[in-house]
Amino acid sequence: MILYLSGQLLKIMKHYLCLLLCLAVCFTQAKSKTNVKSNLVVFAANNPKIQYTGRIDFTNPLKPRFWSPAVYVQARFKGTSCTIMLNDEVLYGTTHNYIEVVIDNQKPVRLQTNGKTNVIKAAENLPYGVHTITICKDTESGIGYLEFTGIKCAELLSLPAKPSRKIEYIGDSITCGSSMDMTAIACGKGTWYDQHNAYMSYGPLTSRALNAQYVLSSVSGIGLIHSCCDMKIQMPQVFDKINMRTDSIKWNFTQYQPDVVTVCLGQNDGIQDSTAYCSAYVKFIGDIRMHYPKADIVCLTSPMGDSTLTPVLKKYITSINNYVNHAGDEKVTHYFFSKRYFHGCGTHPDMAEHREIAEELTVYLKQLKNW
Repeated sequence: MILYLSGQLLKIMKHYLCLLLCLAVCFTQAKSKTNVKSNLVVFAANNPKIQYTGRIDFTNPLKPRFWSPAVYVQARFKGTSCTIMLNDEVLYGTTHNYIEVVIDNQKPVRLQTNGKTNVIKAAENLPYGVHTITICKDTESGIGYLEFTGIKCAELLSLPAKPSRKIEYIGDSITCGSSMDMTAIACGKGTWYDQHNAYMSYGPLTSRALNAQYVLSSVSGIGLIHSCCDMKIQMPQVFDKINMRTDSIKWNFTQYQPDVVTVCLGQNDGIQDSTAYCSAYVKFIGDIRMHYPKADIVCLTSPMGDSTLTPVLKKYITSINNYVNHAGDEKVTHYFFSKRYFHGCGTHPDMAEHREIAEELTVYLKQLKNW
């Protein structure tokens, strides 16, 4: 009888011991999750686990500097929150860049810097686990540079390899995503760049639909042979630069070799002498081809072109395309947008229209590249 009771007692003790161990493990895990905030670590901008895409000046690897719209930085972290650090040039002492912040597949959040040094709580109270953050420059080179200086999180993880497909979009304010986003500030209010949203412009939308990287080589007001607003630069002159607006800092084209290059110019040129315009366009295609020997080059009409400009651009582009094809470059094609998109500020495409433009271009590129 005593032996029987001892055996039963032993079983009960073992049962309670297991229960206590389970509770201890659960408590430790819960505690470690709650303490994630107090164990946040700052990871410098040169950490190899951080990915950068776009024309970036890495002269100081702790402060990679970029001007162009839609340059983007990505990182993967474990935990419940994430803080990012950015420096803003604050050009002229007044301008403040906009950025788009995306966590996982959640709705993008558009933010504006408020000084030269910016510490931004990009995410908090997330479910504990692995998350991906994308930080994209929404404003263009004329608004000044941003420097990414680091990320603060519990643990930084390696990202998967970038998509192998690459597209570059050459253009003007339309390609920059200018004058399209009126969700916060209406047209005619604020400053001229308050409606910029490069992340949601047609180029990045097209690339994301095709699982491709994207680079926007674009400046508001720029043309092929004539730019608006007394600008002293044209696209062929600044195409090889990191900061296109000031025609400065040489870009190393080996850093990004696109599968496709789209050229969306002509809106700011207006109707020019056909010989002068077409000759300059052919020469520019030659420059692009020199840098990108394997890329498909797609010449586009201006999505906001009116009934006077669009027929002329179609005629010019058709002639240019035929000429370079007959000269031996068969990887030059063209696409004409199906209608005019002009419901944003200053008759630019608005955000919904950028989605339509992207849908048109996605269908064409998918067919062209068999993607």
